[in-house]
Amino acid sequence: MIENPSRENIGALLKQAKTIAVIGLSDNPSRTSYGVSKAMQDAGYKIIPVNPTIKEALGVKAVSSLKEIEEKIDIVNVFRRSEFLPELAEEFLQTDAPIFWTQLGVVDEEVFNNLSGQERTVIMDRCIKVEHSLSPL
Repeated sequence: MIENPSRENIGALLKQAKTIAVIGLSDNPSRTSYGVSKAMQDAGYKIIPVNPTIKEALGVKAVSSLKEIEEKIDIVNVFRRSEFLPELAEEFLQTDAPIFWTQLGVVDEEVFNNLSGQERTVIMDRCIKVEHSLSPL
């Protein structure tokens, strides 16, 4: 069973975070990943697009994988379907990023349990934009 951190804990995590790597960020303004990431960028977060099919999004050069990111990542936010989570979790574990976050409807209980057991924070099936708007920052 998936048990996300409390809203208060999520708010505290968002307050401390500065850089969000967004896996599956689209360069199409009509896509949810773009709108959510733009809102987070407008709120002061640094967004790093992780998508091998685009050159840039939100004015930032895209990378094809987390391995290409040399700076500190605070949150890995996933906009991919649930079936991609096992391979994305493996890539995530090769980083020092402390938080693996999946958007609404993106859930894999085995991945949740595996990452939680690795002393990483896992948030699944929650919209980062909504959680940010609910948090007293």
